Amino acid sequence: MRAVRVCVPGSSANLGPGFDVLAAALGLRLTLEVRETGQFRLLTGLRLRRDRGNLIVRSFERLLPAERFEFRVSSEIPLSGGMGSSAAGVVAGLMAADHLAGGGADLLGLATAIEGHPDNVAASLFGGLVICDGADVRRLQMPAELEAILVIPHEPVRTAAAREALPAQVPLADAVRNLAQIAKLTAGLATADWELIAGGLDDRLHQPHRAHLYPRSAAIVSRAVQHGALGATISGAGPAVLIWWRRGDDRTALMRWLQSIIEGWAEVRVVAFERAGASVSEL
Repeated sequence: MRAVRVCVPGSSANLGPGFDVLAAALGLRLTLEVRETGQFRLLTGLRLRRDRGNLIVRSFERLLPAERFEFRVSSEIPLSGGMGSSAAGVVAGLMAADHLAGGGADLLGLATAIEGHPDNVAASLFGGLVICDGADVRRLQMPAELEAILVIPHEPVRTAAAREALPAQVPLADAVRNLAQIAKLTAGLATADWELIAGGLDDRLHQPHRAHLYPRSAAIVSRAVQHGALGATISGAGPAVLIWWRRGDDRTALMRWLQSIIEGWAEVRVVAFERAGASVSEL
């Protein structure tokens, strides 16, 4: 009986100014176990489809039929909010099937085709920080002293609504501003320069246009620096917020402020940026 286990990190895309270009892997993982039992079954405690229309299974079937396999799925990644849960599921399904089929598939290409864009899937596949230009993906390591404080609202925002909120054109000054920001941010992350990181998180291309979809999240983004953070960004299409924090700094005041404003609508998690990407092993 063939069996594999795949572990895939979640991710945060955009990272402020890097719209559809930057993403970073997060220390939240999806685990998929696939066993060849002779019949299809999907077992999970998550609120997921349990038929062959499940995204993980559909991704698996890009490379192998699922009819003889049992799938067991568990995950630390919130299923909505902008932390790459769907991308992690796509990567998990593809990686499991590729391993069972003998390897050699273009996992990034297949995952990008399914997901529609490469940023989240590339971060889940490779770990660290990824810079995406179509099929060209470059990876950097995030500073070890950097950690993520996530504010995760209970109510999701549809990705389609977040996309529809974006304008077809933006002013030249806003585009130039984002170019400067992304240059500062990537340079800061590559060299662990905290001043550059803090100075490179502002965005004018997507966050201002989506703020009305999640005003409480947008307020946290605008105020986090006042409570000691390097900065804050909307994670992916939202509504989760990624607060950038230097590990070792006292975050008592920040956490006290967050707890005072999130009761009833969000939760807070402190996670590392994940340095390793997806992995597969035989059971």
